[in-house]
Amino acid sequence: MGRFFSRTKAAEARQASAVRGGLIRRLVRARFDAATTNDANRRHWSMADSLSADAAASPHVRRILRSRARYEVANNAYARGIVLTLANDVIGTGPRLQMLTDDPDANAVIEEAFGRWCKAVGLPEKLRTMRMARAESGEVFCVLADNPGLSSAVKLDLRLVEADQVATPVFGLPSDNSVDGIRFDSFGNPVEYHVLRAHPGASAAGGRLPLGVEFDRVPADSVLHYFRADRPGQSRGIPDITPALPLFAQLRRYTLAVLGAAETAADFAGILYTDAPASGEAEAVEPMDAIELEARALLTMPGGWRMEQIRAEQPSTTYAEFKREILNEIARCLNMPFNVAAGNSSGYNFASGKLDHQVYFKAIRVEQEHLGRAVLDRLLAAFLREAVLISDLLPLRVRTLVATGDDQALPAHQWFWDGQSEVDPAKEANAQATRLKSHTTTLAYEYARQGRDWEAELRQRAKESALMAELGLTVEEAVPALNRTGGTDAEDGDD
Repeated sequence: MGRFFSRTKAAEARQASAVRGGLIRRLVRARFDAATTNDANRRHWSMADSLSADAAASPHVRRILRSRARYEVANNAYARGIVLTLANDVIGTGPRLQMLTDDPDANAVIEEAFGRWCKAVGLPEKLRTMRMARAESGEVFCVLADNPGLSSAVKLDLRLVEADQVATPVFGLPSDNSVDGIRFDSFGNPVEYHVLRAHPGASAAGGRLPLGVEFDRVPADSVLHYFRADRPGQSRGIPDITPALPLFAQLRRYTLAVLGAAETAADFAGILYTDAPASGEAEAVEPMDAIELEARALLTMPGGWRMEQIRAEQPSTTYAEFKREILNEIARCLNMPFNVAAGNSSGYNFASGKLDHQVYFKAIRVEQEHLGRAVLDRLLAAFLREAVLISDLLPLRVRTLVATGDDQALPAHQWFWDGQSEVDPAKEANAQATRLKSHTTTLAYEYARQGRDWEAELRQRAKESALMAELGLTVEEAVPALNRTGGTDAEDGDD
């Protein structure tokens, strides 16, 4: 017994020594409510997984999302309007190039040649199509190829390819570095793209099956891949309106349900009923028998029966509120304010409308910067490589400037986009004048906010000032006269 107590005391002494020495640490358990699974939230989190970005956006999943998004955009007026508005606001009339090298003459020549090429290939229209494709398909591919039919001296063209057409062939040889039509090197850089020669959804010609397994290996230097990576390691895009797809379906279902209820109520002029009990004295009436009513006539009812007209209770008072809330939730995943998504600003005042648009305009600037870096810079590089090979297109000094530059870096330049229209132009003009007077801004920045080139605008202003001096006109005489409504006579004149 004594030995037992001595061994116990020795063990306690060793444990105390270990605790003092830091060998044994107390286990602290932390609890997160969101990590618990119980009967109340089991079904809500049943679809949560731990898949990687590419595994979650598998070819089968992306195919379903694309088809459903395209269906909603094709059949839902709100979905169509939201996607069109987003493309028009981001792209506008198209980007404009301004070169910033030390040679002003070379800058002007490159800008003019690039502008002519953009018109020849229809770059603004293709960029708007690309933005719409990203919203409803998640991504879009552009293949750079020669087009002899172009009216421009530079025959470089953009061939838009849908996401369905870039895929790993059925009988291809996939490797560990391939992700559904894109092969990467060991550093994660795209090496080549597998572009199917026929769209998987193309109809068979002549009764033959489309040869979907035939594909072309296109080098990565000739392909532009425009998508948004929401997760690290994501190689393919999913539609921007993916979180809103169930909401679009609910919006259409609710609208059809309200319409169906209203039509059902309108199909019946009234209902015949009795307060008498089942064994009462009311006369026998055939159940569900229809009585045709004659206009402006008195009608007698069977004994014990009364007629009551159907009350029109559809649409309910919550119909407009439901549509507003669900549209607001739909637009949130696109950083778009409700009045832009709905095309209705009746419930807005000036301050709230301007505040809501700030987030939207910032999202547009972020997307324009992404387009400039991922698409436009590569287009400019490809255009300059083609242009220097044409002897009569660019002067020798410009060709030398481009040819002697770094292959990995473009000459200094920037992209201009359409400016955002102001709700109150008078207040914005006064604020702009105050910023310029206090030297807290520059003409270049203020013109850039309007999507205009400050050098071109100042040259135009100099020409106007010289012409006014030649004609003996003052600034007040040259400004168009305002009518009583605040517009110019030219804008509000009679046809």
